[in-house]
Amino acid sequence: MNWLKSLIVAGTLQALAITAAAAGANLDQIKADGVLKIGTEGTYAPFTYHDASNELVGFDVEIGKAVAAKLGVKAEFLEGKWDGLIAGLDANRYDAVINQVGITEERKAKYDFSDPYIASKAVLIVKGDNTDIKGFADLKGKKSAQSLTSNFGKLAEKNGAELVGTDGFDQSIQLLLTGRADATINDSLSFLDFKKHKPDADVKIAAQEENADYSGVIVRKGDPELVAAINKALADIKADGTYQKIADTYFGQDVSK
Repeated sequence: MNWLKSLIVAGTLQALAITAAAAGANLDQIKADGVLKIGTEGTYAPFTYHDASNELVGFDVEIGKAVAAKLGVKAEFLEGKWDGLIAGLDANRYDAVINQVGITEERKAKYDFSDPYIASKAVLIVKGDNTDIKGFADLKGKKSAQSLTSNFGKLAEKNGAELVGTDGFDQSIQLLLTGRADATINDSLSFLDFKKHKPDADVKIAAQEENADYSGVIVRKGDPELVAAINKALADIKADGTYQKIADTYFGQDVSK
């Protein structure tokens, strides 16, 4: 059976050699082609969406373009539905996905991530003149407008709130403004986007969670050279002010931490 063991060992070594050779192949191919192919939804404002002239725009789109520029290539965006977006990496449809993909242990088991480039926190939103609710614990006995199955809804319920079901952020804010709810727990990025477009809206952040959720550029597993190049590009756009300019455009402040 020695010949069989030798065959298995040889096959394993060959597979490892192919994997090692392929590790830097993606970055080399990207630079040779002059294009970084990026998967994105195109329907998720303010991160990736189409403006009035049908141009693909958004925070993530601008980040993708800036990263590609630092790599010395152009960004090419390939749009797809969220449900199959990450799977497109497995099919080699694109080189990376930039679409507010949260960095989770489950995803890290199958894919590689860049360093985080954006952070979001759960924030407690109330009307501007509300002085009763100063923290999450103050939700006890109060009405909180929430998507019932969301983590935000669970957090409100955990703090003793009576949930008023909604379809999402916009409806939650409307219920708050019309007095049908006392508060809503929602995403800090959604709030910043809302205030960017409606600065006079009579709502404010009463409290926020300390721990943030982070998103990164997601790529296929086993390509450290590409990850390192993307990380350097992200560091460079933060150092030269490009990141801050993009963040100011869409959120009015730094959203990296």
